Amino acid sequence: MNDFGKVRSTVSPEPLVIDAESVWINSNITPVEETIGEETFTGFEYDMIQYDKDEFIKSMSKQNDSLESQLTDTQLALVEIYEGMLM
Repeated sequence: MNDFGKVRSTVSPEPLVIDAESVWINSNITPVEETIGEETFTGFEYDMIQYDKDEFIKSMSKQNDSLESQLTDTQLALVEIYEGMLM
């Protein structure tokens, strides 16, 4: 993973970009207009992170496992509530 921190561009970035070797995550995208001296920058500022494709797949797999676990916990809690309503 390479975290490039805050970057600026004159073109609005896509939140997720996949190329031949990497996955790029662009987040916190905000329009920016700044005047420095006589020149004005009009564009976008955002956080950019680059992942190796394998690293990104592993990260998504971990997130999926976590979400599945949370979903199971929620379903069990709802069953308990439903059973309590029937009694």
